[in-house]
Amino acid sequence: MPPSPPTAGSAPRLSRVPLHTQVRRYVLEGLLAGQWGPGDRITERGIAQELGVSQAPVREALRELETMDLVECAPNKGARVRELSLEQLREVYIVRAALERRAAELAAVRLEGEVGALAEHAEAMEAAARAGETDGQIEHAVAFHRAIVHACGVPALIRHWEWLGVEAWTRLSIRRLRPGLHENAEDHRAVVEALRRQDPYVGRLMELHVLDYAPGTAPGQG
Repeated sequence: MPPSPPTAGSAPRLSRVPLHTQVRRYVLEGLLAGQWGPGDRITERGIAQELGVSQAPVREALRELETMDLVECAPNKGARVRELSLEQLREVYIVRAALERRAAELAAVRLEGEVGALAEHAEAMEAAARAGETDGQIEHAVAFHRAIVHACGVPALIRHWEWLGVEAWTRLSIRRLRPGLHENAEDHRAVVEALRRQDPYVGRLMELHVLDYAPGTAPGQG
């Protein structure tokens, strides 16, 4: 679980490995929770002091967020928050869908129908839907897709998927565009079953599944 956004008088305790990833997730949570808005500055020193770490992992985390187009970094000025736009979301989801299509095709062969872990995430999403817990559903949705991508066995594909900042864009999509929690949970069941039976069209199913979460990307959408 990523650390919670900052609150007055407190800071979360970070795990030590990998530290820059924990810092990145901390800042991501702050961005999505509204702790920092578009145009706000995030300084290496400020984050380092809040978390009780050196500036090096903070610098690395902010650089990663810059590659995701979530912040803009300037020498000696820290980072400035960019607005999370629907156009950015569309672009990310087009790339993500292509990566996950291939990942699903490869994972179907490597998993050999063993999809117990994926089924557990799908069940957890359904439980979160019944409880009305958006954050819980997002957590398990990201874990579901990450498990499939990592099962593909191609390090380069995995790295490119991780660099998309899937957590941030999933939160933006579900909170703004796909608030129907039960619908979101049901969508993942079809993917589980396709992987279980090693459906030759599982890649296309996954591609359409991902594109359906961003406006104007799925076939037939304007």
